[in-house]
Amino acid sequence: MLFFYRLVSNFIFLISPIIIIYRIFKKKEDPKRFLEKIGKFDKKTTNNDLVWFHGSSVGEILSIVPLIEKLEKRKNIKKILITSNTLSSAKIINKLKLKKTFHQFFPLDTVFLAEKFLNRWKPKVVFFIESEIWPNMIIKIKEKNIPLILLNARITRKSFLKWNSIPSFSKKIFNGFNLCLGQNDKTCNYLKILGAKNIKKIGNLKFSQSKSELKNKLNLKIKKNLRKKKIIFSAISTHKGEELFCAKVHANLKKKYKNIITIIIPRHVNRANKIKDELNSNNLNVHLHTSNKPLNNNADIYIVDTFGETKSFLKLSKIAFMGKSINGYGGQNPIEAARLGNRIIHGPNIENFVEVYDFLEKLGISTKIKSYKDLEKLIIRFNQKKNYSNQIIKKLAYIGKQILFNNEKEINKYF
Repeated sequence: MLFFYRLVSNFIFLISPIIIIYRIFKKKEDPKRFLEKIGKFDKKTTNNDLVWFHGSSVGEILSIVPLIEKLEKRKNIKKILITSNTLSSAKIINKLKLKKTFHQFFPLDTVFLAEKFLNRWKPKVVFFIESEIWPNMIIKIKEKNIPLILLNARITRKSFLKWNSIPSFSKKIFNGFNLCLGQNDKTCNYLKILGAKNIKKIGNLKFSQSKSELKNKLNLKIKKNLRKKKIIFSAISTHKGEELFCAKVHANLKKKYKNIITIIIPRHVNRANKIKDELNSNNLNVHLHTSNKPLNNNADIYIVDTFGETKSFLKLSKIAFMGKSINGYGGQNPIEAARLGNRIIHGPNIENFVEVYDFLEKLGISTKIKSYKDLEKLIIRFNQKKNYSNQIIKKLAYIGKQILFNNEKEINKYF
C-alpha cells in the first residue's frame, strides 16, 4: 500500500504545475508563494529551537492560537512554524501578528519533499492538528526521531472506515505518533484500533479563547450600521442551498419584525457573488461586507465575504444556525458560536460533531431542526427570551481554560 501511495503522490507532484496554475486562476493559491508547495521554501533563518504546527485550513489553525500565544512566551522556543494547505488560513495567520510565528504552505506529500522540508526547518517537535495524516511526512519524521503529536485529534467514522480497510498500512502510519490528544471518546477508540499508542482524551481546543480573539473588533462604522438593524439571526459556514434555506426564513420573519437583517457567512467566501445573485432573484436586498457602499436601510441579508471575521459578527448575534447540517454531511463545529453567546440551531446532519452538540444540548444551548419552518419558529421563540445566562458562558470559558491547561501540560515533556 505504501508503494502505491508513493506512486500516486509522485504522479501528483509531476502534474502539480497544471493543478496549481488552475488553482491560481480560481484564486485559491497565492501566485507569489505557490512554489512553497513544491519545495521552494522561505529563506528565513532559523535554529534548532523551532516548533512546527500543521493544520489543514482556517478552523484548525484558529483552534491552536491560544496554545501558540502561550508557547511564544517561552525562552526555549525561538521560532514557531505553522503550515497549512489553504490560502485563507495563510491570510488569517498574517492577521494575528504573532512575534515568533511565521507561515509556510505544506509541501506535497512526496518522500523527496518531506525530506527536503525537514532538513530545511529541523523542527525539534511536530504537531499535526485534528485529522491531518500525511504518510510520507509522518514516516520521515519518525525516521529522524522527531517527536510527533496529533493535537486536538478528530477522526470521523468515514475517515476511520477508510483507514481501517488497510490495517497494516494504517498501523504503520498511526504508530508514528508519540502522543495523540483526542477531542472525544469516539476518536480515542478509533485511534486505538488504527494502531496509535499513548492516546489521551483531552477535549476540544476550540473551547479555548485567544487574546487576539478578545481584540477582534469590527470596523466601528460597520458595527454602527448593523446596530441600526435588528440582527434576527446569523447563518455560519453555510453550503450551497443553505443560504436560500435561511433566506426563506428571513422573508417570513419580515412579516413579523421590522428593520431586521440576517447575517450569512458562507463556508467558501468565493461563492458570495453567486449567493447574492440567487437571493436577489428571490426579491431580497443583499449587502456584501466588502462593498464600499453604505448599508441600505432596506438590506435584508448581510453576506460576510472575507476571512477571519466570523467571531466579530458572532459577538453581535444572539442566534446562530450552523451550516453543512441541512445541505451537507457532517455539520460544522458550533463551539465558537456558543462560546460567544449564541443559541445554536442545526439540522440533522451533524455526525462529525455529535458529542459537542449533545453537550451543548444538555446545557440548553443547542436545538435541532428539520425544516425552514422549524428554524422560523425557533428564532421567534428565542427572540422572545433573553440570551442564555452568563453562567453558562462562564462555564464554557472555564472548560476552555482547563482544556488549554491540560494540552500544555501533556506537551511540556517534548520541549
